[in-house]
Amino acid sequence: MKFNGIDFDTYLKNYPDEKGYFGKYGGSYISPELQKAMDEITEAYFTICKSSKFISELRRIRKEFQGRPTPISHLERLSTSLGNVQLYVKREDLNHTGAHKLNHCMGEALLAKYMGKKKVIAETGAGQHGVAIATAAAYFGLECDVYMGSVDIKKQAPNVARMKILGANVIEVTHGLATLKEAADAAFDAYAREYKDAIYCIGSVVGPHPFPMMVRDFQSIVGIEAREQFIEMTGELPDAVVACVGGGSNSMGMFSGFLNYPVDIYGVEPLGRGTALGDHAASLKYGSEGIMHGFNSIMLKDENGDPAPVYSVASGLDYPSSGPEHAFLHDLGRVKYDVISDDETIDAFFTLSRLEGIIPAIESSHAVAYGIKLAKTMGKGSVLICLSGRGDKDMDYIIEKYGIR
Repeated sequence: MKFNGIDFDTYLKNYPDEKGYFGKYGGSYISPELQKAMDEITEAYFTICKSSKFISELRRIRKEFQGRPTPISHLERLSTSLGNVQLYVKREDLNHTGAHKLNHCMGEALLAKYMGKKKVIAETGAGQHGVAIATAAAYFGLECDVYMGSVDIKKQAPNVARMKILGANVIEVTHGLATLKEAADAAFDAYAREYKDAIYCIGSVVGPHPFPMMVRDFQSIVGIEAREQFIEMTGELPDAVVACVGGGSNSMGMFSGFLNYPVDIYGVEPLGRGTALGDHAASLKYGSEGIMHGFNSIMLKDENGDPAPVYSVASGLDYPSSGPEHAFLHDLGRVKYDVISDDETIDAFFTLSRLEGIIPAIESSHAVAYGIKLAKTMGKGSVLICLSGRGDKDMDYIIEKYGIR
């Protein structure tokens, strides 16, 4: 399948290029000393990703520890309430630790062991990546430092407790807006000091090469499973695939399984409170090209051209940029990127809970909300939504801010 001159039959082999670029996006904009550490990671990854021993071990972990494959669920009552369009969800909330994040964390930690590292360093917003990397560290016997903004620490207390129980050192970040961007800043600074003994396990398809590629590759299991399962369930491909996009790990994993097929693909960004700068985190919708955290992508900027303050009700989506591959697919038009507001998100959170007995993460609720909105315009067909995580972590915050509807 070709789209705007790109052959998607060979897309995953050709992108990124050897320097980590998806078109003009991606790359590695870091100090020469830190670049040596990234080159070491790149070499190690390209060595072990073709190793039958590594692949076999990762498959065993996914089956015996993570509980993969995760199922697809047909949302029959929700679909009936909307009309003729049938909605389905890929249940990453049933992956061990409650979200998709463990898919790449176990791979990154296995890579760290191969490289002889003693510690993993990570940032987290909603806490799901933090819990996942703490889980992986405990599994492999590694030290673990997780940087988290003080705002998110208050919003995501259950996940903070889980990280600590798993043995992670949760380091509070108080500067700036004290959310995901600042946590990533602090984690990156720590890695620059400790790279000889540690590996930075980036929590999304962002950062300098090879992380956007490596995290996508580890997350591609979501899209591969989903495509095969949906065909087995229905005998055909879905008409549309939907996933939320912050940095974009769950969505890139989901989309990678469908890019070469005649399926409409939608990435959903957080509109938050509105279109004013500082009220949302929809970088692909309202941003422009820029460099942060060692990679070139589309980002939201302030009047000085620096990363702008952002906001989302979902702690895992309040990031002022998006993965470089998302920026590339956005410019190509292969993936359609749109927005969903806080209010629509919270409505979807309660709707899915009440009609289907599934409490979704607030991040995932953005995708659910868009799936509902899309279904109302289609008239017929099917929509497959990536339910990237469960909402246990969000319940206290939801009840405090919105009550029980």
